[in-house]
Amino acid sequence: MSGGPERRSVRKVVGYVVHDDQLLVFTHDGVPLDVAGVQVPAGTIEQSETPAAAVVREVLETGLAVRIVHALGVERYDVWPSKPEVHERPFFPLAPLENDVPVRWSAGEDSPSDGGVAQRWTCRWIPLEQAHVLCAGFGARIGAISAHDAYR
Repeated sequence: MSGGPERRSVRKVVGYVVHDDQLLVFTHDGVPLDVAGVQVPAGTIEQSETPAAAVVREVLETGLAVRIVHALGVERYDVWPSKPEVHERPFFPLAPLENDVPVRWSAGEDSPSDGGVAQRWTCRWIPLEQAHVLCAGFGARIGAISAHDAYR
């Protein structure tokens, strides 16, 4: 790596929740789009947690219960200059456990595990072919999602 300070490695996880050829995305309420971007459920893997358990937990914060379809592999993402970190990110496609899912809804964390302030976000579905709008490397494995996988 070149430029900037030495980065520490942080274990994260990314989830692609797919339903009827639509991808679950969210935007942060009260945070400009050019700051937080369009995201998918993702977050830190806790010390005693498996990546699979972490991704299910992260998606549950949106209010959706899901099942993992399979693993898509791991990508590394250099967060510099935002933070001196490189995220090691296992990616997973997931499917909602219920067929009847909301079209748009509010979700959030009242007490984030990092001790930060409460967060709210707006969740919605977008067509998979519009996943290019994802920020911060979250779209790195979207092309590996197969139409043959069981997302229903």
